[in-house]
Amino acid sequence: MYRSLFPRDVFAEMDRLQREMQQAFDLSPTIRGFGRNGFPALNVGGTPQSVEIYAFAPGVDPSSLEVSLERGLLTIAGKRGNALPPSDEKAAIHINERFEGSFRRVLTLPDDADPDAVSARYRDGVLHISVQRRASSQPRRITIQ
Repeated sequence: MYRSLFPRDVFAEMDRLQREMQQAFDLSPTIRGFGRNGFPALNVGGTPQSVEIYAFAPGVDPSSLEVSLERGLLTIAGKRGNALPPSDEKAAIHINERFEGSFRRVLTLPDDADPDAVSARYRDGVLHISVQRRASSQPRRITIQ
């Protein structure tokens, strides 16, 4: 019988394949975004008072970034230039894995997000966007008399 030099767990491989297939076909823009492998990479979380979005965009000029919020859709767009030196006939590029060019990420925010209370900061390659939740949607304690 044939025996592999690298033993594998067949069920783990099938689970990995299933996750990759789900990520490839999951294209619905929600608070969780479009899945992995987009640029910039996003971390999205929330507190009872706000929705916090962190976009990891190292090497992007902050003046090229554009953040907009319209009808519950938060859009992060911009452009990242080439980090390689200008090529000449003697230079050769062997590996170029860094994305360059225009990008756009769109997130659907929850219904209680307040479009008038949004702030954005860019520091050390991380764009932090904070969207406050409406005060009317905040949980509050009712005093019993």
